Amino acid sequence: MPDKPWLMRTYAGHSSARESNALFRRNLAKGQTGLSVAFDLPTQTGYDADHVLARGEVGRVGVPVGHLGDMRALFDGIPLERSNTSMTINATAMWLLALYQVVAEEQGADITGLTGTTQNDIIKEYLSRGTYVFPPGPSLRLTTDLIAYTVARMPRWNPVNVCSYHLQEAGATPVQEIAYALCTATAILDAVRDSGQIPAERMGEVVGRISFFVNAGVRFVEEMCKMRAFARLWDAITRERYGITDPAWRRFRYGVQVNSLGLTEAQPENNIQRIVLEMLAVTLSRQVRARAIQLPAWNEALGLPRPWDQQWSLRIQQVLAYESDLLEYGDLFDGSPVVEAKTAELAAGAEAEMAEVAELGGMVPAVESGYLKARLVASHAARRARIESGEDKVVGVNCFQATEPSPLTADSGASVHHVDPAYEAAVRADLARWREQRDSEAVRAALDRLRAGAARPEVNLMEATLACARAGVTTGEWSFALREVFGEYRAPTGVGAVAAVGSPGEELASVRLAVKATAAEIGAGRLRLLLGKPGLDGHSNGVEQIAVRARDAGFEVIYQGIRLTPAQIAAAAVAEDVHCVGLSVLSGGHAELVPDVLRRLRKAGAGDIPVVAGGIIPPADAELLRAQGVAAVFTPADFGITAIVGRIVDVIRRAHGLEPVRTMEG
Repeated sequence: MPDKPWLMRTYAGHSSARESNALFRRNLAKGQTGLSVAFDLPTQTGYDADHVLARGEVGRVGVPVGHLGDMRALFDGIPLERSNTSMTINATAMWLLALYQVVAEEQGADITGLTGTTQNDIIKEYLSRGTYVFPPGPSLRLTTDLIAYTVARMPRWNPVNVCSYHLQEAGATPVQEIAYALCTATAILDAVRDSGQIPAERMGEVVGRISFFVNAGVRFVEEMCKMRAFARLWDAITRERYGITDPAWRRFRYGVQVNSLGLTEAQPENNIQRIVLEMLAVTLSRQVRARAIQLPAWNEALGLPRPWDQQWSLRIQQVLAYESDLLEYGDLFDGSPVVEAKTAELAAGAEAEMAEVAELGGMVPAVESGYLKARLVASHAARRARIESGEDKVVGVNCFQATEPSPLTADSGASVHHVDPAYEAAVRADLARWREQRDSEAVRAALDRLRAGAARPEVNLMEATLACARAGVTTGEWSFALREVFGEYRAPTGVGAVAAVGSPGEELASVRLAVKATAAEIGAGRLRLLLGKPGLDGHSNGVEQIAVRARDAGFEVIYQGIRLTPAQIAAAAVAEDVHCVGLSVLSGGHAELVPDVLRRLRKAGAGDIPVVAGGIIPPADAELLRAQGVAAVFTPADFGITAIVGRIVDVIRRAHGLEPVRTMEG
């Protein structure tokens, strides 16, 4: 008999809870077998929709869930007792699970039967996605409390999904992805064990409930061997470090999202074959086949996918699972000397990397010291340099660039989904109504209980969080109550520790000369570039690479990391007397956030400072930004970082009435 197919999901959610509910229902009707919920950035980072940092971000990259009413609407008509729901949520994971549980109870479900996953891996957020809120110590406490609660009350729920996916997107090599994910898992298990909330004899249940969420890149053999190395090392760690004797508890259980980083804006139709090849790496090897798979859409480098694009990704899985004979045979790679050698090489490299993290005191100290972030930024810089030099080939980007016009993108405005800004206003209005209609005394009492519990490390905060959910507390109120006790955190950027290019090529040498000459011509000691990420978008990989290369080219770079308001960015530009401001937005909030920075600079009398913008910005939006005064717009099609820095030099020259030294395009 063939194996049963893996859980088939598409990562979905946008605009509002009601709109996302309709999307979920359509996807389930098309044969999707699990739900994977994307939350918007305010929900992920603990802000209500009417907070200043939420402007332009509500409903953009996921569904806004601000209170129990939103969670009810999100799962209206979807029986949670029969659903398997994955929630990509970390800093606010406890809060979202509490809302989910209360809705399930209202549906009449027995919570012991609920199945699904909360990602709840906060450590990688300090290194990649940036949706952390609290310092690492208190954050790990929330992770631990959620695990202890679910082991006791929700035995079929996976409370942690250790996520190496975003580590690869942040620059991790396969060796680093394995090592840092396993170090994260041991940090979590050590914290649970040391908390005293779980009896020693039940640690096997904790280990058995931990799952992983990995990235599958386009290098098929390496990625497949990576999964075999992951499984081999996890089996050894759980047996030797935690004494787990039951092989079933030691099984490496993982889901996968194939690599979105490798999707290209140039010739985006090529992304389909990339997605299929990456999926094969986690399905062909039966020993380490993924238990759940979600595929990106072909056009994610262009903007937000439409329902049809998501359907295409679902159909790819269904054809492979139901039409091919993939599930009818044992492991095709057992006994292969090539596979065994590569697996052993990756495992040995990961063990060496894990030993370095251990010498620093483990994952939390390695995060706080900036060591891990610097390693990832350096690794990403090396990868980008290989692409720019042509050493790593990317079809349609740095080779085979001649192309026929694509009918898929002939109408650039219609090739992606656009979130109507009216949804943000509607969500804010709904939030105001929710606050007016609830029992304010019950809310105050629930938040007081939460703050009191947070001040006592021995208290598991899940019950207090459930009380907040039932009382009508909002997402922002829950997180700000904890902020009062735990404080907030800004993670190291990793940029300062990355070494400059040893022997620059001709292009970088030319840009260095242009930077030096321009500084002399305008009477500045050095050109100063302020890089900022307005709003809540934490994907900082691209702007970090711009910062490293601009510094290598001779700029003085001011970069303070993620999560800044337009007001803060404009004030910093004036205070630092910069020659250019570069804004990075990948969340879709560029249409509101970038013009806001422009307005604030003009109001401060600094409207002559040129502003450039980069991110996932559709062509029509790019035209609008340029019409409002943005000097240049960069998208994923601009893969040459040195060329981008050169164009920034030309922007500065034009702002000072000088002829450009390089040809500017757009």
